[in-house]
Formats: sequence, C-alpha cells, structure tokens
Amino acid sequence: MTIALSLALLAQAATATGGTLDWDRLTPLPWRTPPQMTSDLSRFVADEVLAKRCVPPKREDARALVDVDVAVLVRADGLVRVAVPRAIDCPTVEQFAAGLVTSFARNNLRATPEGWYRASVTFPLR
Repeated sequence: MTIALSLALLAQAATATGGTLDWDRLTPLPWRTPPQMTSDLSRFVADEVLAKRCVPPKREDARALVDVDVAVLVRADGLVRVAVPRAIDCPTVEQFAAGLVTSFARNNLRATPEGWYRASVTFPLR
C-alpha cells in the first residue's frame, strides 16, 4: 500500500469523526499478548536521538522515553491494512514504530470488528 493511500484512508477516518482524528478516542488495539519493547529495538531510537536526527517531544514527567502513537486500520480478517504513525517530528522513529506495530500485530490480535484502532509504542532511551 502506498503512503498516499495510507494517508487517504487516515483522512477518511478523520472525516468520519468530524474532520480531525481524535487519537484519544480511537479504541486501543486489542492485543492477545501485548508486545514488549526490547533493548535492541529501543537502541535504534536512542541512536537516532543521539545522532540528532530526532528530537523527541519533551515529556511532562521528564523521563527518557519516546512515545509514538500509531493509528491502525484492521481488516475484517484481523490483518492490519495500514499503520499510520502520529507525527512527533522524528520521521525515522515514526516509521519504525508503525512497522513494529504491524509486525507485532501479525497473528496477535483478538477477534475484533474492522476499523481504526490506536497502538502506543514507548521506547526507553537508557
């Protein structure tokens, strides 16, 4: 699926909810087993931050974490049709998170109706 089609599908979802996508109103992705972030996966994000290719948003609690929300369109057969990351001004990390969510979802979602869901990925930087 192309990025343009992914964005069109996300825009369609936003239109259906009144013009803007309310990330907080998306139902959490129904994991069978919630994925666990490994140090190897977090290392990529930490390297992007250290190389200054990514300046993550400041957190209220000042912890060294990078959070990425991902809007996920799940098909009726339980497969992910598209995963679109929420912009945090770190394009490589955003796309990495979307890819991880898609991978983690493979054979790991409870039976659920077709539609848009939200997954949140948190990368510890230390």
